[in-house]
Amino acid sequence: MALLEIDGLSVHYGDMRALAAVSLEVEEGEAVTVLGANAAGKTTLLRAISGLVPCSGGSITFEGQEITHSPAHERVERGLVQVPEGRLVFPFLSVLDNLRLGAYTPRARPQQEESLAFALELFPRLQERAQQMARSLSGGEQQMLALERALMTRPRVLMLDEPSLGLAPLLVREVMDRITAIHQEGVTVLIVEQNVAQTLKLVDRGSVLENGEIALEGTAEELQASDEVRRAYLGI
Repeated sequence: MALLEIDGLSVHYGDMRALAAVSLEVEEGEAVTVLGANAAGKTTLLRAISGLVPCSGGSITFEGQEITHSPAHERVERGLVQVPEGRLVFPFLSVLDNLRLGAYTPRARPQQEESLAFALELFPRLQERAQQMARSLSGGEQQMLALERALMTRPRVLMLDEPSLGLAPLLVREVMDRITAIHQEGVTVLIVEQNVAQTLKLVDRGSVLENGEIALEGTAEELQASDEVRRAYLGI
């Protein structure tokens, strides 16, 4: 049984269909991507999995239990954690306080210091800035802080929404390297991205979402070799 299973998931915003019968599985220990252009439904998919938007059809199963209608905070407590698009760090709190807020759940709180040590070791640049206000960090540093804060929850599945958005190419590579390091530590990763070339270097497999529907699936190597993906997303 997959760690996370999405079966026939549909989401509507009023009369507008955002997702149509999307099915997706993520096995424990995998890194999986959902690719697609703007307005393809990628963010809606993550928000539905996180419990931030209601589903109009289908089901979401996590660790063998259906959570389709569970509230968002219960999903976080289970270990289903999202890093949202735009980072959304707390700008007037220090880096350290942002991180400690990530460990607010009963599941994460007992291991807060262990999680903090791991996060700061993974991101030494932020260790040097632990007492700075989050608003004083660069965009790339704020993205790293958002990743660190998510790690503080002890995630079973870490969901990332456009982590490279708005970053300079050098910082994109650094952020992607950190995501790879997190995955290598055993964290299951589900990443939504428009930066197809960088993303396919770090995942095991992926799906392409078009107009709210799964248009293509395959391993990272198969997607890289696909004429459709190369033409539409890689400019080849």
